[in-house]
Amino acid sequence: MIGRLSGILVEKSPPQVVVDVQGVGYELDVPMSTFFNLPANGDRVVLLTHFVVREDGHFLYGFATEGERLAFRQLLKVSGVGPRLALAVLSGLSVNDLTQVIARQEVGRLTKVPGIGTKTAERLLLELKGKLPDAPVAAAPEAAQGDILNALLALGYNDREAAAALKQLPADVSTAEGIRQALRLLSRV
Repeated sequence: MIGRLSGILVEKSPPQVVVDVQGVGYELDVPMSTFFNLPANGDRVVLLTHFVVREDGHFLYGFATEGERLAFRQLLKVSGVGPRLALAVLSGLSVNDLTQVIARQEVGRLTKVPGIGTKTAERLLLELKGKLPDAPVAAAPEAAQGDILNALLALGYNDREAAAALKQLPADVSTAEGIRQALRLLSRV
């Protein structure tokens, strides 16, 4: 089993990367959360890995953090979820976001990930409950943030746009004021 690779990043082409480890180039598929945090080509990189052997080939998946790899492995245990779909989930949601979605049982957030329908989302919520690290309990300001996020998603903004707007809002903002401020921020983009 290959558990970790440390070498020189040779090539980046989403979602694949090639890491040269002492003259051997390892091709890995990575989630976009890992891809966006990779160094430039020619720089040293360390990736945690998950190795999959199937009838049609051997596949290596890379992750920047142990949390991503753990979430990937838990996703693979869900019936009907393969490596490609697990990568899509981790590309669309950070591990913390996925943990929050599971804790709050938000089917709508999961169905926004390409390849996930309502039935698969419901299966993920059921089978992953309690399997990922505990999400922090939502306090009142966090509940308002969740409402603001849901409102932005309902208005057609994607997860990344909505999350970027939320980061710029004061922590104690009310739901109504937060939505107004977020829409102002998003209209400038």
